[in-house]
Amino acid sequence: MTPSVPVRGSAALSVRVVAGQSAVTEAWSTNPVKLLTPRMRGSSVWSYLSNFGGGLVAGDETSVKLSLGAGTRCFFTSQASTKVYRNPQHRRCSHRLTADLDKDSLLILAPDPVQSFDDSIYTQTQEFHLKFGASLVLLDWFSAGRAACGERWSFHRLWSRNDIFMERERWLLDSMLLDRAHGPLNGTHRLGRFNTVALVALVGETLAGEATRILARVNAQPLAKRAGLIFSASAIRGGTLLRVAGERHEEVARYVFDSLGFAGRLLGDDPWARKLN
Repeated sequence: MTPSVPVRGSAALSVRVVAGQSAVTEAWSTNPVKLLTPRMRGSSVWSYLSNFGGGLVAGDETSVKLSLGAGTRCFFTSQASTKVYRNPQHRRCSHRLTADLDKDSLLILAPDPVQSFDDSIYTQTQEFHLKFGASLVLLDWFSAGRAACGERWSFHRLWSRNDIFMERERWLLDSMLLDRAHGPLNGTHRLGRFNTVALVALVGETLAGEATRILARVNAQPLAKRAGLIFSASAIRGGTLLRVAGERHEEVARYVFDSLGFAGRLLGDDPWARKLN
């Protein structure tokens, strides 16, 4: 049921176990946000966030609330990259997501990257509240912008913050600020030659084995000078944090999706096959 006074640019999705399968029990959205749910019932629910305008314009604010019941599985992504359009007046666009995961549930949150255009300002905050036994895959990534048009990291400001709580105890806080006021973003000692940066977090019992394998795989790979793709992994409480940066977006995407190749087994279908074809 939608709220009595719908908030512009908001959406909500609730998933519960119905007759032994994950099923959508609530789904709504308000303009300009659109929520698409092509798989509303099965071993997992799949949902896509879209935007009627193709992206965010000056002052747009969007919000999403996800609720996963005990034992459910959900793949939540976007229909395309989140474009933050040019904004000479420096009016901030923002996105907020909150997710509540009950015991033994699994959320794979893997939208396409944020693509901030010249002079734009974008703020993103995401909070995940897990019960013991719940698991989360989080993909949060950003591209340089319209590199083909000569725009590389030419936005005004971008701030992203991810909080993961387990039973109200914070297990991860990751925050990234890219601000032109601190110097050229494409400078040698900042983002330099890289055009896409990504963060992947795996947390929870269901993903323990995969998190360990990713950590071991990264640690076993040698470092190469001036490599077009670089990555690192570190153990975090309850899982693993993977960071990737690359000169070509396609290489970053392939590495990330290969690292998350186990998703198909957990969801009942492979979401990355469509992304790479």
